[in-house]
Amino acid sequence: MIIIALGSNRSGAWGTPAATLNRAVLELAKPPGTTILALSGAYETSGAGPGRPGVFVNAVVSLECHCSPAALLRRLKMIERRAGPRSAWRWGPRVLDLDILDYRGLVTGWREKGCLHDTAIRGQLILPHPLLHARPFVLQPLIEAAPDWRHPVLRRTARELWFGQRYERRGRIIKLLGGLCYPMLDDPLALASKSA
Repeated sequence: MIIIALGSNRSGAWGTPAATLNRAVLELAKPPGTTILALSGAYETSGAGPGRPGVFVNAVVSLECHCSPAALLRRLKMIERRAGPRSAWRWGPRVLDLDILDYRGLVTGWREKGCLHDTAIRGQLILPHPLLHARPFVLQPLIEAAPDWRHPVLRRTARELWFGQRYERRGRIIKLLGGLCYPMLDDPLALASKSA
């Protein structure tokens, strides 16, 4: 299973932040051999970076595909560019931010006691994502999209990690906005609405 985090705090070519996340899920599902396994709800969250990045909309999707981690990262960056421009500064506003949280339990860029993210080369892919365990806005939707997931390095579930971050002010969940929309092929209601 591959787990992707989605975030937006600025309207762009695909509409509002919530609409952008919905479109991003459809874009993720386009290539042949890609299967969307589960979606979280879309959450309004507070910014987690330095300064005042504002309010975000965040979600998590679990999927399967046949591409390598590097190819998947390139695909995510292409989708981000199609959604709209990104701020020139690292923690600035963005129309769409897509991050690989976990790629089938692969561990790269970590030492035994922790991640090397402070010294990592910019653009280097670190798996699992080096900050996911400290971000409430990732952990809460991750519990929904992959309830049985366990951190490949820390060996703790998303629920256990969230419990340790639930009072963190930065990146906190403000409210649930609703579910992401994706017509699951095995959902008879989705099929009926598509054929109507």
